[in-house]
Amino acid sequence: MCMQNVIEIMKLNVPMAMKIALDGLLEYNYKTRDTSISDVGKYEKVEVSVLLCNDNFIQNLNKEWRGKDCATDMLSVSQFIPDLDVPTLMLGDIVISVETAARQAEARGHTLLDELRTLVVRGLLRLLGFDRQISDEAAMEMEKEELLILKSLRWKGKGLAKNAPDLSKPNTETLDGQVTNSLKRAGSLRFYRPKFKYIFCDMDGTLLNSKSQVTARNAEALKEARSRGVNIVIATGKTRPAAIDALNMVDLSGRNGIVSESSPGIFLQGLLVYGLKGREIYRNTLNQEVCREAFLYSLEHKIPLVAFSQDRCFSMFEHPLVDSLHDVYHEPKAEIVSSIDQLLGTAEIQKLVFIGTSEGVSSTLRPYWTKAIEERAGVLQAQPDMLELVPPATSKGTGVKILLDHLCISPDEVMAIGDGENDIEMLQLASLGVALANGAEKTKAVANVIGATNDEDGVAQAIYDYAF
Repeated sequence: MCMQNVIEIMKLNVPMAMKIALDGLLEYNYKTRDTSISDVGKYEKVEVSVLLCNDNFIQNLNKEWRGKDCATDMLSVSQFIPDLDVPTLMLGDIVISVETAARQAEARGHTLLDELRTLVVRGLLRLLGFDRQISDEAAMEMEKEELLILKSLRWKGKGLAKNAPDLSKPNTETLDGQVTNSLKRAGSLRFYRPKFKYIFCDMDGTLLNSKSQVTARNAEALKEARSRGVNIVIATGKTRPAAIDALNMVDLSGRNGIVSESSPGIFLQGLLVYGLKGREIYRNTLNQEVCREAFLYSLEHKIPLVAFSQDRCFSMFEHPLVDSLHDVYHEPKAEIVSSIDQLLGTAEIQKLVFIGTSEGVSSTLRPYWTKAIEERAGVLQAQPDMLELVPPATSKGTGVKILLDHLCISPDEVMAIGDGENDIEMLQLASLGVALANGAEKTKAVANVIGATNDEDGVAQAIYDYAF
């Protein structure tokens, strides 16, 4: 993974680690921690800076501040001033040598990202008054808190103490016995402890009800999940503008929402995947001859057909059903083109959607096009009255795999919610796959759990029942 991606992921990870560390200050009675920082609730916000550098830079800092002319993996410098009445708690600075971290990651058999995460945790704990150097008891208490934070975040790695257990194997006797039992004796497993780091959620028939709206309860559940550190990723057959428009109505789009032009997401059935900062990381397009044949069929039989190309839609003629994609389903308004050649010369097409009646799609369109396109394309039916022609082997699951790899996230950390046949691979890939009760029978057959319908706030129920 490139360093830029590591940096973007760390920007998301550091606030999560801070929240867990701060939540635990008053929850556990550590005897050796310096308690100068305890009542963080009186501050409007808490700030810490994290600087990634090379060996030479951190060596110069060690020489200047500590009188030691050597490179270390991490250096923490407190900026906290006791009894200073200010609205912001300035914890301090965490400086990490990426070069040293990379060597340690290789020696310990995990990734650079895992090593940087554990070093951030160590730096945070030092700034919060933990010091493993003062005694064996202090070392044990700091080790315990390290493990609690790493386990809560489901991060891999062995912690920072010499004999810390391997968190990549969460069922080991040491972790489940020693740490979990001590938590039970303390009386709580922490307020903040999501079971999954990511929830991948379909839209039509899942997050959206039968009126193509996000209900207040679903919106509340998504906001609650985000507040607990769970990342929500939209995985839909829609275009990105359609997802943004639908979620904007409940204040869930934009910078502080779950979908925007700068957030990760899976669109057009996995044919367009956006990663960190909303950058395109994958695109697949439909065979042009299939597109030509489909539009000739549309013109001959007067069946509405819409071409999807990134953030735009195209059609050969106006029709109320074409307008419904915009008016009901939030898709960009279809641009009418005068010829097939003009259309194919205008844009790369990711997918085509025939719109008709449920009976017409199932009895006529699907059988015809399944045979006509053979291996040149695939057929999907995400909605009863729509038939989609897509590139071969198209799957939201493929898009999810690509995005997980980009984000360095394991499927074990993912919960997925869907309803259609196009969601099957995504639900199978996730650690927990939830199919809504209104979903296709094939989809419900592969799901781990069947939830309520999309008209009964099925997404909210799934989040409250299984995500926290």
